[in-house]
Amino acid sequence: MKFKTALTLVSMFVLSYAHSQTENAPKFGKGLFNLVGKDSTWTMKIGARMQFLTTAQWDSDSDGLSNPSSSFLVRRARLKFDGFAFSPKLKYKLELGLSNRDIGGASEFTNNAPRYILDAVLKWNFHENFELWVGQTKLPGNRERVVSSGNLQMVDRSLLNKRFNIDRDMGLQLRHHFNLSDKFIVREALSIAQGEGRNVTTGNLGGHQYTARLEFLPFGNFKSKGDYKGSDLKREETPKLSIATSYDFNNNAVKNRSNQGSYMKNDVGFYKTNISTVFVDAMFKYKGFSFMGEYAHRDAKDPIAKNSDGTPTGDIVQVGNGLNLQTGYLFSKRWEVSGRYTNIALDKNITGKGSENQYTLGLSKYIAGHKLKVQTDVSYLDLASSTNELMYRLQVDIHF
Repeated sequence: MKFKTALTLVSMFVLSYAHSQTENAPKFGKGLFNLVGKDSTWTMKIGARMQFLTTAQWDSDSDGLSNPSSSFLVRRARLKFDGFAFSPKLKYKLELGLSNRDIGGASEFTNNAPRYILDAVLKWNFHENFELWVGQTKLPGNRERVVSSGNLQMVDRSLLNKRFNIDRDMGLQLRHHFNLSDKFIVREALSIAQGEGRNVTTGNLGGHQYTARLEFLPFGNFKSKGDYKGSDLKREETPKLSIATSYDFNNNAVKNRSNQGSYMKNDVGFYKTNISTVFVDAMFKYKGFSFMGEYAHRDAKDPIAKNSDGTPTGDIVQVGNGLNLQTGYLFSKRWEVSGRYTNIALDKNITGKGSENQYTLGLSKYIAGHKLKVQTDVSYLDLASSTNELMYRLQVDIHF
């Protein structure tokens, strides 16, 4: 109820201010409007975006297709607020999710309330190239997860991201960058977080989560931060490459996918074990061609959850490997063809799950870049221990 009241007040403020800002409204895709304090000591850009998704799925075997199913939903609906406060060196970002998929996952550990808050973070540039982040936001994990869902090359992220990503959490991040030469850029990120994901309201049940990331850009920066955007919409005139690696250690983790997945309960409370995740990824772009590759590996000190007497609880840490290779070519008319191969190989001896291979072919029409686009793809999922699946998706994406 408190959130609904706050959202109503924000909406009223936005509508009341919008009339006076009509003549100065930003271009499409640059926010609904920008606010600037009279003394220029603060700014706020307000934006909104929506994704409408249609999905059709079939089981696939030697006899053909069977068991058809379909769904139509608002995949994402979000409000975004960002700017600076007091000084341009102190930036902030607030992002709220409003769709059922955005706010799902309520539990006793989130006060049984919808999880509206995606990002709520302050970013303080306190010295030269050093920046301190405080709050809830994405951890410096795999590249595909850090790429905004509104800037994806295909309808949605890969199975690697679904199985291995470390998503968002509450904590501190220290970020820095420097040049090895005129073009060669190195970026570093260190993070300490609670280790149980976003919007947790209870006390810390396990230990803490520590993440480190290194990025190398030997040919300089991408245009418009294109190393964290799908497709080569800017058609890089010279080759651009980013290679990175991340290491994540979740001490005494209580969830079966580090800070994601389900809680591992036992007869005395929660089963705790150390979980480590390694990511290696790369992004390359040149004259409309783009390539992104990622590898993930998760391990645990003892992946089989147990009760105090040593008997298994049935919960298992999802340990194993993942590989995702994705490429695309953007034609001059803003049409793009893309392809993706993903392999998930969880440790079968521990998880009891066989390998997964997914093959995806995508087609995108960028009407106004990532701000207004129509995307469609078809995927074939080859499962070693279950019936194969065929999936078709169509999505419309609009950002203000």
